[in-house]
Amino acid sequence: MMKTIGEKIVNFLKKETVLAVSVVLAVISAFWVTPGPEYLTYIDWRVLTILLSLMIVMAGLQENGLFDQIGAFLLTKTKNTAQLTFVLVFLCFFSSMFITNDVALVTFVPFAIITLQKCHQERLIVMVLILQTIAANLGSMLTPIGNPHNLYLCTVAGIGVVELVGYMLPYTLISGIILATVIFVLSARKRKILLDTCTLSFEKKEGSRKKNAGYLILFLFCLLTVLHILPCYPVLAAVVVWTFFADRDVLGKVDYCLLITFMGFFVFTGNMRNIPAVNDMLQRLVTGREIEIGILSSQLISNVPATLLLSGFTENYKALLLGVNLGGLGTLIASMASLISYKIYAQHYNRTKGIYLMWFTVANVLFLAVLVLFAVGVKSYAAG
Repeated sequence: MMKTIGEKIVNFLKKETVLAVSVVLAVISAFWVTPGPEYLTYIDWRVLTILLSLMIVMAGLQENGLFDQIGAFLLTKTKNTAQLTFVLVFLCFFSSMFITNDVALVTFVPFAIITLQKCHQERLIVMVLILQTIAANLGSMLTPIGNPHNLYLCTVAGIGVVELVGYMLPYTLISGIILATVIFVLSARKRKILLDTCTLSFEKKEGSRKKNAGYLILFLFCLLTVLHILPCYPVLAAVVVWTFFADRDVLGKVDYCLLITFMGFFVFTGNMRNIPAVNDMLQRLVTGREIEIGILSSQLISNVPATLLLSGFTENYKALLLGVNLGGLGTLIASMASLISYKIYAQHYNRTKGIYLMWFTVANVLFLAVLVLFAVGVKSYAAG
């Protein structure tokens, strides 16, 4: 029994490593800053409320097959492997702007594997999954709801939706152009595919259409909350109550660990800011180097916790926003969403996961290098 409990703990820590790190850091920092009521002021409750609302809605839409239906419809328009790859990759690119990069990959990576298997195009799986992952991480940087750290920085810095989209749009556009170019080059030997072999059938749950309609209305409420048109707490209440009575199983599919991770880093960052020596040192380190530090720290602890840690020591939030978004490229842990694709691939093709990891790293480093050069060019142009 004890061995079983120990194994469960080890497995949980492996799965939720970032959560464990955030809690440990929060506990350690409490030795220097005595816990008290001020701890509650560290936590951005508005961000957590909106994030929870969005996670419930996205889990509901995913559970009721809306995204699968959209993907299957788009595949009926494809005639060759180049078009097939384009659809599968850009499904992640565009959908991640609205449903987050995590949800996009959880939905469309298994969808891509099934599709390519049925089309007898398994040779494309490594390439497609790597490009899907890169596409999801790059597409999601355009909007506040594409990434949890975007939503957080919008709230902390008071950056408006239009302002954020305008700032990130050039990087999103160049990312889309690079992705399309890579697909065009790699699909030079495009092959015809038989649409009848690619027919995908998804089990439609009873009442899924009505449920999806309800979730889409709630999603609109969430967007209005991000825009500060609706208050966040009543919207969360509406989401929870409606889901409980209409589709309560969905409430068990939400990633609550992400919320606890946020809380842990909120407490740690808040405590660090209350230690004068540490606060001064970190401010000197980060200030003026937000992009570089954002990219580098993301490679080590992933971009969401990097954002939460660094945001307390700079006021140049736009530069930090760019740094952590570009920082989602690079290592496998630079964006936790990237682990989703890797784990799904390993479940299906465990023997070749090393090959996947190698090409994943090469592709991510190349994309990161190009986008960093583009960022340097934009900065130089703006300065001139």
